[in-house]
Amino acid sequence: MLTCSILTSDGFVKHNLADLLLEEIMNGTLPPGVRIVEGKWARKFGVAQGSIREAINILAQDGFVTKESGRSARVIHLSEHDVAEFYELRGAIEGQAARLAAAGRPDFSQLQSAVDGMREAAHNKNPEKVLEHDLQFHLELCRASGNSYILEHGRRILLPFFAFVRMRVTASGQDASVWNKDLEAHQRIIDLMSEGEGDVAEQYVKKAMGRFAKTSYDNWEKRTPNGK
Repeated sequence: MLTCSILTSDGFVKHNLADLLLEEIMNGTLPPGVRIVEGKWARKFGVAQGSIREAINILAQDGFVTKESGRSARVIHLSEHDVAEFYELRGAIEGQAARLAAAGRPDFSQLQSAVDGMREAAHNKNPEKVLEHDLQFHLELCRASGNSYILEHGRRILLPFFAFVRMRVTASGQDASVWNKDLEAHQRIIDLMSEGEGDVAEQYVKKAMGRFAKTSYDNWEKRTPNGK
């Protein structure tokens, strides 16, 4: 059991606990939709139940868990409808990011590095690395906009969304091949921005998100036993 002295070494108990709970979510110990019992995790980590509650509040703010008044928190679970709405919102935010980035012409080397990393990971049949570089790409796209609000809202959407995708990919045993057809779409976004084609880049991102939404749920959700 972890002790409170270990957790309080840096004076930020709730943040340390949030990181520990997030690890449990990411490794599947706390799967999507499961209730997080505060007392259980307080005993496991050797801390007060109130500290666990504060840690859960941090994860709720970041979108990894959901909380309703008077009810226990649950690990995020996205339905097919939720997935479609996430992609629609991403299309709006990331499309605007692409348009602004095309006008500002920042250094796109980090975006290119992310695409190259996706290609290498797909070649090596490593879906977790593909997701890691895919997340890097979309965060960097928001950053390239030069708009702090786009980056802030992009992070709040992308981090829990990709966490959920990673959980479902792990549960379904999916390989990396399903991303192959999407790699060049990412490259095309970079090329359009580099050419200064802001309006075209924005529309391309929106259409790409619509296409991704049509196939993603089947790829990493319905392949799990009984669709769970």
